[in-house]
Amino acid sequence: MCLAVPGKVLSIAGEELERSGKVSFGGIVKEVNLAYVPEARVGDYVVVHVGFALSVVDEAEAQQTFDYLRQMEELEELQPDASPPPRSG
Repeated sequence: MCLAVPGKVLSIAGEELERSGKVSFGGIVKEVNLAYVPEARVGDYVVVHVGFALSVVDEAEAQQTFDYLRQMEELEELQPDASPPPRSG
């Protein structure tokens, strides 16, 4: 399942379409395209889907989403040693 997941912006580089940043997802840091959220600043939480930040959310909403994902057991996809889920076919 593909999900949009909130993460905390740690750093930002570039401008406009080249704007990107390091985003932490519960300690796992990934490079994310921030072109769609020019208002995002370091310390903000952004919702990320397939490497693109889609919106800025407040910390409470981000934490609530993490809680839901934990309940659904979907957070293991973010772990560095996680293998992809098996595909039926």
